[in-house]
Formats: sequence, structure tokens, C-alpha cells
Amino acid sequence: MQAEHCQVLIAGGGPTGMVLAYALALQGVEVRVLESTPRSLEDMRASTIHPPTLDMLKTLGLLDELQEIGLKAPVYQYHNRQTGASYSFDLHDIADLTEHPYRLQCEQFKLVRVIVERLKAMPNAHVEFGTMALHFEQDADGVTVNAETPMAIKTYRTDYLIGADGANSTVRKWLGTEFDGFTYPEFFLTLSTDYPIEAHLPWVAGVNYVADPPKWCVLLRVPELWRILVPVSGDESDEAVTSDARKDEVFRQLLGPDAPTITTKHRTVYRVHQRVAKTFRDKRVLLMGDAAHLNNPLGGFGMNSGIHDAWNLKDKLLPILLEGANPDPLLDRYERQRRKVTYDFVQAQTIANKKALEEGLASSSREAHFTKLSNDRDARRAYLLEQSMYASLKREAEIP
Repeated sequence: MQAEHCQVLIAGGGPTGMVLAYALALQGVEVRVLESTPRSLEDMRASTIHPPTLDMLKTLGLLDELQEIGLKAPVYQYHNRQTGASYSFDLHDIADLTEHPYRLQCEQFKLVRVIVERLKAMPNAHVEFGTMALHFEQDADGVTVNAETPMAIKTYRTDYLIGADGANSTVRKWLGTEFDGFTYPEFFLTLSTDYPIEAHLPWVAGVNYVADPPKWCVLLRVPELWRILVPVSGDESDEAVTSDARKDEVFRQLLGPDAPTITTKHRTVYRVHQRVAKTFRDKRVLLMGDAAHLNNPLGGFGMNSGIHDAWNLKDKLLPILLEGANPDPLLDRYERQRRKVTYDFVQAQTIANKKALEEGLASSSREAHFTKLSNDRDARRAYLLEQSMYASLKREAEIP
């Protein structure tokens, strides 16, 4: 079986894999993306793009198109339903660092589709939907990859294989890489609706982290819909969690006992993990995005940290592929930088964000914390740099 050749083969066509593919292809690298699904699916999980990620997407010439289909959210807030207390944070407080002092609410599948259309016009880039990487073998000169299509097994030969194939990464499994961490006992349920929730909740902003002890939820606006995320018992079946009865219960808790029957556009239930791969690199095979690390979605760090992986790896691969640079120092640095940032920032911050909602904003320590942030400009700025992910990128750059 004759192998098809490319310089970089990316397993996984989500936002992380597609951003890397496009960034490399713009510089003339021969790139191929293998995506197991037959098309870009409407995945309703990730929808928040943070300011530094917007800076990166602008560099790639993608931002104008995304802003036309996204929704700017400069303000987000923490709100306690029991006390009525709200604490708002405005990203214009860090406008001196970025042209984009806002979150862009734009579902990840829209970003993927924009890039797919760009790649179609590039002779050095190919996206193959309905194709799943099954197995690979690497040697001193490259990697041979076998992949399955609906009709055949195909073989590829590539200089570097990138595993961006998600939480259940086949690439990571074949490497035998441990995926350390834990899985939360509860599920997360996401509902979306075009019902005007703001008519019932005059306090809402574009992004809301809502504590209602002992319950909590995340309520955010994307261009056409409101999205509600709530934790649910891990002991229930998917059918029970996504049932009409559970949907109605969620909206009654949010809008009150007299809430109308609300029609949803999407219902998704999924497990939530906090895990990091033991290594992000094995010779010519590298991991990034969910294949390398998983975290809960509170704060919107998952997709963004994956794109930051891609941005970092792009900067390492280009001198290797275009200038003949020694790969080992560069790719080892990719692993050191992104793995440490994942441990020190993304994992720690997302766990802390979940704990803040679970404890409720009315606890004395939590109330004191948010009061300090509201009244202390320096403390608030430091907090915004953490939550917007500028602080994590600064730490990354400091790692040799």
C-alpha cells in the first residue's frame, strides 16, 4: 500500500488541531488533518475565546470573520441567588495589554468551519473527514500512520504526528502515556435555548457564574442562544439527565416556579475530568489540547489552552521544518512549557473556579475575596490577568 506524504499529520480536527494546521499551512508547510467524524459537528461545549487567544487569531487573519459571527462579552460576573450580591469584572481594565479587552462568545465548531474553508483553498493543506488514525510506528526519519476510512485503510508517511484527537486520544493510548488526575463524580449538563432569559433575570450579563447554595450554574450568551450548564448526579442515566422533566426542573430553578415550558435547541451531558498526560512528546509524536490535558469548563480555559498549545508548537515546528533547526531542544521546550503551565495554572485555576461556585459567594472568605477585588484595582488587575490567561502565557515564556 503506497503511503501518502506530508510534513505534519494532525490526528483530530477540533479547534486545537485546526489552528495548528492553518498556522503551519500559512507558512508553506505540507499539512494533513485526519478527523474521524464525517463533518465538523455542532459541539456545544466550548464557546469562550479569551483575549490572548483573540490576539493569536488576529495574527492568523481569522478574527474579523469570527467577530462577525461571535458576540463580544467584556463583562462577566459572579452572582449569588440567595443574597442578590453580584461582583462584576470588566476586561477593559486590561485594555492597555490588548486590542481585544473582551471574551468572544463563539462556539468552537464555528471556528473550525472557518478554518476548514480557508484550508480548502490551500494546495499544501488537506482535511480528511471520516478518517481516524488507528496505529503508527516511528523511526529516525519519520512516522508511518495507518488510518481507517469508511471504505479502506490508508497509510501516511509524515515527519511529525500530532495527537489532537481529544480526551479518548488514540495517539496517546498507542504511546502508552499515562493520563494522571481524576474524574469528577457528577456529570455536567448543558442546555441551550433561544428563549429570552434576560426578560426574567434583569441582573444577567453576557457571562454569569451563579451560586445558589447548594446548587450552582453557569449562564452565558452566545450569538443566537442562551446556554445553561449545571452539575447533575453521576448515578443517573443519560436519558434521565437529558429528559424533558430534568430540563423543566433546571429552568424552574433558574427562572422561578412559574417559568414557562421552554424549548431547547441542544442538550448535552458529559463527564468532567482533571487530567494531564505524563509526557507531551515521544520523539516525533506530540500531544496537545484535550489529548494532552483535560479540565472542567469553569472559566473557559479548555479550548483556549489547547489553542495556546498549538501556538507554542507552531513556533517550535516552523524553524525545524523550514530552517533545519535541531528538533530536540525545541520540542523538549514545548513539552516543558506547556506541561508546566497546564499543571501550575490551568488545572489549579479550574479546580479553584469550581470550588468557588460550590462554596457559594456568601461564605465570609469568598465574600471578602470578591469585595477586595472590587475595591482594589491592583488586585482586580492581577485577577483579570489570571482569568484571561495572560498570566499563564507570561509564565510559559519564562520557562527555558
